[in-house]
Amino acid sequence: MIRPHNFTVNNQTAGDNSFQTTGIDQGDIAEKAYAEITNAANTLRHHGVVVHMFEDEGTTTPDSVFPNNWFSTHAGGYVAIYPMRASNRRQERRFDIIEMLKSEYRVQQVVDYSGLEPDGLFLEGTGAMVLDHIDRVAYAVRSDRTNPVALERFATQFGFEPMVFDACNAKGVAVYHTNVLMCIGTDFALIGSGMIRDTSRRKEILVRLQGSGRTVIELRDDQIERFAGNALELEGHNGRILAMSTTALASLDPSQREAIEKCVRIVALDIPSIEMAGGSVRCTLAGIHLFSRKN
Repeated sequence: MIRPHNFTVNNQTAGDNSFQTTGIDQGDIAEKAYAEITNAANTLRHHGVVVHMFEDEGTTTPDSVFPNNWFSTHAGGYVAIYPMRASNRRQERRFDIIEMLKSEYRVQQVVDYSGLEPDGLFLEGTGAMVLDHIDRVAYAVRSDRTNPVALERFATQFGFEPMVFDACNAKGVAVYHTNVLMCIGTDFALIGSGMIRDTSRRKEILVRLQGSGRTVIELRDDQIERFAGNALELEGHNGRILAMSTTALASLDPSQREAIEKCVRIVALDIPSIEMAGGSVRCTLAGIHLFSRKN
């Protein structure tokens, strides 16, 4: 996780991120965001999740609180670094984080795709892709932040089958990142499939998810807008938990919540100021799929 000291909303990403809040009063938003990340990390640690916290004291990286977009980790000791669309987001890449991963975990290779940026080929990590680590499928909404050439390179290198589709909200605005639309856990999947307007492609994706043996929980468009799909399953000291925001949890119907809780325990994190920037809990967490050197 990255704790921002000067958090603000990124003007460079507002054009294609309908989840961002525009025209907000900056006021004490930086102080609130700092506290929200601090409290979120403490809550996760309380539930037994290992959290590595890094500070961002700069003023040129407004979206640094969302590290999942610029790097990801993978079983077998692999780390991927991604090409970012917004120029100020490219400054988020921090090699002190990569060095920490190398020192704390068994990292065999770092694959850096950032060299694709000059050619306009972008793939914003596990925002652009929702990865099924069990079935080895990379679900990806087609957008300016998810280039099919970059996706194919990643999928070939890391052994995923790319599954690309179009998705938009009721106003016809394209979804900017796949991880606001869906979340894949061990035994369940959350998805706003209604945003996939191509009915045949929607059915294909649902069949694939159901075929993996998971419980598929459908989310409405209004729940997606409140970040119900932007969640992440984590390992705690008493088993798996689902980290999602209080905004997202409040949007769920009792039956949806019951279906999730049959599979995993929900841990709600309160990050309303962070959500103004257009991302929620999943975006603030860069998951670690590496073996610790201590084991």
